[in-house]
Amino acid sequence: MNEDLKVNLSRLPQDYSDAGAAENISAADSSQVPVLEPEPELTVNPWDIVLCTSGTLISCENAVVVLIIFHNPSLRAPMFLLIGSLALADLLAGLGLIINFVFAYLLQSEATKLATIGLIVASFSASVCSLLAITVDRYLSLYYALTYHSERTVTFTYVMLVMLWGTSICLGLLPILGWNCLRDESTCSVVRPLTKNNAAILSVSFLFLFALMLQLYVQICKIVMRHAHQIALQHHFLATSHYVTTRKGVSTLAIILGTFAACWMPFTLYSLIADYTYPSIYTYATLLPATYNSIINPVIYAFRNQEIQKALCLVCCGCIPSSLSQRARSPSDV
Repeated sequence: MNEDLKVNLSRLPQDYSDAGAAENISAADSSQVPVLEPEPELTVNPWDIVLCTSGTLISCENAVVVLIIFHNPSLRAPMFLLIGSLALADLLAGLGLIINFVFAYLLQSEATKLATIGLIVASFSASVCSLLAITVDRYLSLYYALTYHSERTVTFTYVMLVMLWGTSICLGLLPILGWNCLRDESTCSVVRPLTKNNAAILSVSFLFLFALMLQLYVQICKIVMRHAHQIALQHHFLATSHYVTTRKGVSTLAIILGTFAACWMPFTLYSLIADYTYPSIYTYATLLPATYNSIINPVIYAFRNQEIQKALCLVCCGCIPSSLSQRARSPSDV
C-alpha cells in the first residue's frame, strides 16, 4: 500500500510537482516575513477632554486662593486655614483630573491608574470634609461668639485638619493597597478600578456628611435670624429691614447648600445603584457636575470673603478699594 502510494506520487507530471514545490517555498517565505499591521489610531474621548479642561480651570482658580492665603501672614485665623484646606484639596483634585487624562492616553499602566484614582479620591474626599469643617467653624463662631477667638478654637481647627486629611489620605490609599477590581472586573463600580463596595462606602459617607451639614446650616439659620432680630431691636430698625437682612442670610445658606447638593448628589446616588455594566456616558454625565463644585467653591468661600478680597486687590493693583475698607460685616455674611 505504501509502495503504491509512493509510486503514484512519483508518477505526477513534472510541471505539477514543480508548481507544488514553488507554492511551498513561497508559503514558507511568506510565513517568515513579518506582516506589518497598521497601528490603531489614538481616539480621545470628548468627555475626557471636558474633564481635563475642568481640572485645568479648577487648578488655576484654587492655586490663586492657596497662594494668597500662604503669602499673607494676616490670613492665619481658623476660618482662613479651613478655606486654604478646601482650596488645596480642590487644587489637588484638578491636578488629578489633568494627570488622569495624560496617563490614560500617554502612559497606560496599572500603577499609574491606581495612583491617579487614589489622588482623585483623596483630594475630593478632603474637599468635601473641608466643606464640613467650614460649616462646623461657622456654627461655632456664631454659637460661641464670645469664646470663639481663643487658643482652644485654633487647636480644635488643627485637630479637624489633621483628622480630615488623614481620613482622606487613607481613602485614597485603599485602591493602591489592593482594594481594587483590576483582578476581578465583576466587582468594578462605575469608576474603574474602584470596587463596588468602595464606591458604596464613599457614597454613604457623603450622604452622612451632607446630613450633618444640613443640620448645622439649619442651626446656623436659626442663630442668624435671632441675631438679626436682636440687632434690629437694639438699633430700632424697621421690620422691613430686619426681614431683608434675615432673608439675605437664609438665601446665602440655601445657595451654599443647594449648590453642594446639586453638584454631588447625582454622582453619589448613581454610584450606589450602578456598576461597571452601565454605559460610561452616565458616569461622565454625573461626575462632571461634581467637578464643578470645586470650581464654585472659591467663589462661595474665598472670593466673597472681605479679607481675601483685600489681599487679592493688593496683589493685582497694589491698593484696597474704599468700598472694601469701609464695608461692615452683617449677620447675613455667613
